[in-house]
Amino acid sequence: MKAIDTNVFIEDQFAGAVLGVIATPRGLIQIDAPPAPEDARAWRASLMNVPGGIERVLINLDAHPDRTIGARAMDCTVIAQEKTAQVFRTRPNTFKAQGDETGSDWEAIAGIGSVRWAPPEIAFGERLMLHWNGSPVVLEHRPGPAGGAIWVVLPEQRILFVGDAVLKNQPPFFAGANLARWIDNVHRLLGPDYKDFQIVSSRGGVVGAPVVKSQLEFLKYARERLEKLAARRAHPDQTEKLIEPLLKRLKFPASRHKQFAQRLRHGLHQYYSRRYHHAGRRSDED
Repeated sequence: MKAIDTNVFIEDQFAGAVLGVIATPRGLIQIDAPPAPEDARAWRASLMNVPGGIERVLINLDAHPDRTIGARAMDCTVIAQEKTAQVFRTRPNTFKAQGDETGSDWEAIAGIGSVRWAPPEIAFGERLMLHWNGSPVVLEHRPGPAGGAIWVVLPEQRILFVGDAVLKNQPPFFAGANLARWIDNVHRLLGPDYKDFQIVSSRGGVVGAPVVKSQLEFLKYARERLEKLAARRAHPDQTEKLIEPLLKRLKFPASRHKQFAQRLRHGLHQYYSRRYHHAGRRSDED
């Protein structure tokens, strides 16, 4: 666990999303949970050493399994955006480690069997403020990687948890994306509203402006290539041709090539089918 400011910590040593915790006199505000059962136990043990009050809440930055499978093991109230809550209403009560390969981190974890989901108990629309100490913690709806994606903002400490809006040297998850909103929100990170903020990525930890710019260019390039396929009414299977050109724009260990290629294979096909190919016509992004 690494302190990035007074009473604000991140943990990037577990599979899945980078975790966060904000310690307050009232208790701990946790951001996401590790998917592996043994990591969840280790994370809970680590949190016992973080000074703060006795209360606990867990914020899900979106509905991705990498950050939500382990939510029940945290044994506390879960908060998420309303569209994330809607996703849980359509899921079976129990998660089972089977189905399509999506290139997610949890798929490489052995020992995940059937796990009961922990649906959000508190859901909000556009904004929610937690007043657990003298400075508020602000939750803002920022769709892009998912319809219910949110950012967690600490205005006074100038810290921003952006979830999967920015990834460092790995491809995004496109399956449930809204690329137009995603590009707009990443562009905003480079503007005056977040000048001098520490930006925490769920797939890279604290990242600087160069990483944010690279993410913006990657998303614009992906959207441009998808638009070209749509312009000639290509079949969704043609998105396979975009995988290698997109991967060449990233630097990552060769050992992760298969996983990242599958992430793009699944995500691009799903995105293209939903946005351009469904019912034979272009559809609006949600």
